[in-house]
Amino acid sequence: MPQPLPAGGDAETRHALAGLIGAIGRADFASAALDALNTPLQAATWSVYRVWRDRAPVLHASASRGVADVTHDCFRAYHAGLYRHDRSFDRVDAAAAPGHVAVLHMRAEEAPTSAHREQIYRAHGMLERLSAATREDDGSLLAVNLYHHAHQGPFGGLERERFEALAPLLMAAVQRHLALAARPLPRGPREVLQQACPALTARELDVCERLLRGWTHDGIAADLGLSLATVKTYRARAFERLGLHFRSELFARFGATGCPPLG
Repeated sequence: MPQPLPAGGDAETRHALAGLIGAIGRADFASAALDALNTPLQAATWSVYRVWRDRAPVLHASASRGVADVTHDCFRAYHAGLYRHDRSFDRVDAAAAPGHVAVLHMRAEEAPTSAHREQIYRAHGMLERLSAATREDDGSLLAVNLYHHAHQGPFGGLERERFEALAPLLMAAVQRHLALAARPLPRGPREVLQQACPALTARELDVCERLLRGWTHDGIAADLGLSLATVKTYRARAFERLGLHFRSELFARFGATGCPPLG
């Protein structure tokens, strides 16, 4: 049984908490939070997704550090059907207290099925997973997962202790960020863009709105659940319809409509 960390946690844990709090509401939340988490423990990849008993899962955030970002490839395989046989979060429902944050540990060889192990872990060189998971009021399960890749070896005992200490606050930070990200976007800029060019599609409007709010392409991709290449395609199509070539032209033409940042 892991021993509790000293009151307030050690210096590395406190640094991670400060970084997590600072990342809430930012367009680059996924990468900034992963950077913060890499102070008390080392994780090459992380993901935040929600699963239901009766519908397909949704990926909310993901990032990689020091390795190629394979999170979207992994989630595509998971979304394609592997989630239907995923029993790795069953222990969450065994918790008596509502809102309990369970801490789970799974090695590649313990994956729920051989297909899950081969298509996600073996295919992308991932060795094991540490998860914080909780059942939410709508019945969904929110999972925050940190992964070690093969070149890193297993999570160390201190890393696992620190993760267990961080898990409730990490979950709270993720939930707060997701709540902020779910707020309706300002109507003004969207209406102005639509008026300027009725041919803009909903996704092209989504991308242009976020560009006006200062989001990076990576942040937009994570927020909308799209690949970076797809975001750039929507941007290029929107700019072509609007007669623009550069982001600076978008700001010069529409930046005065008022686009408050997220947060």
